[in-house]
Amino acid sequence: MRTPRTARILSVVLTLLGIQLTWLISPAWACGCGAMVVDPAQRIAVSDEQSVLRWDGRQEQIVMRLTVTGDARDAAWIMPVPHRATVRLGDPAVFDQLARAVAPAHRTRHHFWPQDGDWPFDGHADGTAAAPAPGAAVGVVGRQRLGPFDVARLTATDPAALATWLRANGFTLPDRLKTALAPYVAEHWEYVAVRLAPDTAGTALRGALDPLHLTFAADRAVYPMRLSRLATTPQSLGLYVLAAHRMEPATAIGGLPPRTVYAGRLAAPGGALGALAHGTPYLTALTQQFPQPARIDGDHELRRAATDTPVQQVIYDDELDRVAGVPAWLLTVGGLALLLVAALAVLAVRRARRPVPPPPPVAPPPPLARTR
Repeated sequence: MRTPRTARILSVVLTLLGIQLTWLISPAWACGCGAMVVDPAQRIAVSDEQSVLRWDGRQEQIVMRLTVTGDARDAAWIMPVPHRATVRLGDPAVFDQLARAVAPAHRTRHHFWPQDGDWPFDGHADGTAAAPAPGAAVGVVGRQRLGPFDVARLTATDPAALATWLRANGFTLPDRLKTALAPYVAEHWEYVAVRLAPDTAGTALRGALDPLHLTFAADRAVYPMRLSRLATTPQSLGLYVLAAHRMEPATAIGGLPPRTVYAGRLAAPGGALGALAHGTPYLTALTQQFPQPARIDGDHELRRAATDTPVQQVIYDDELDRVAGVPAWLLTVGGLALLLVAALAVLAVRRARRPVPPPPPVAPPPPLARTR
C-alpha cells in the first residue's frame, strides 16, 4: 500500500517532469525533433532538451535549448521544417518564465490522525523514493554564424544529398538516419543543419547551449518527431505550445497517450515570454512517453482542443491538525483517556463511600419440642 510520504515523493517527481518538460536521449543523434550527428569516434549525449512551439495560424516558431555532455569537439544537428526557415539565437529567459508559468499550485491538506512522517511514526520512514538552386540535389539557402552555432539552411531532393553535405563538412550520416529522412524529402521539406562547435578549438561540447529560434510559414502546427524512431532507448517528449487556444496532439504517433500537464491563458507575462506569446496567449504544456521509439510513425500535428478548460497540477502539502502546537489527535485521545480515568476514579470513590448495610438480624431458632 502506498504511504502518504511515498505518494508525496512520487508527486514531486512527476511534477518536476511536467514543469521542466525535458527528455533524456541516447544515442544523442536521435533528438526529439531533429538529428544530431557526430564523428563515430566521438560521443555526445543530450542530457536536457527544452522546446516551445508558437503557432498563430500562419507562422510557426520553435525555440529550443540543448544541454549536452560527452567528448565530442563538434557535432551536426539536423532539423526538418515544412517550409523555409529563418534562424536566430533565442532568449534563454523564456524557459525560466515558462517554468514559473506552469508551476503547480500548492494546497494544504489537513489530516487528523498521524501518518507516515508524523510523530510517532516519523522514525519509521526509510527516506528513499520507492522530452536549392534549380536542378541541384542539394542547395544551401543560407549560412550564418550564431554564437557557437554554424547554421546552414538546406534543400535536398534525396537523402543522399544531405549525406554528401555532411560528409563535406566532416561528418558521416548514419544509414538509418538517411532512411528516416526519406519521407521529409518526398514531402519537399527543407532542413536546418547546425554545426555545434565550442568557442575554444579542441574543447568538448558540454553544458547548456544558447537556444535556437526557428521561424517558418505553417498552416498547421507541427512538431517533427519522425527521427526519434531511431533511438534505442525509451524517449520522453516535453513541449510547451503557445497558440490562441488550448492545443492537443491529433494522434499518439506510436507512443503512449499524450498528457496535458498545464493549460491556461497567460496573464501579461512580459519579458521574453511576453514577446514570444504576443497574439498567442494560451499556453499548453504536453508530455508523452515512447517506450518503443521504433513505433513512432509520424510527426506531431497539433490541433485545437475541444474546450479551453484550464489544467494545473496540484501538490498537496499534508499537515497534521494541531492546537497550540500540540497534535489535535493527541489532545483528543489524551482528553478522552483523562475523562475515562476520571470516570473510573469517581466510580471507585463512590463505591468506597457507599455505606455497607448491616446484616439482617438473626432470629434465634425456635425451642425444641419436648417429648414425653
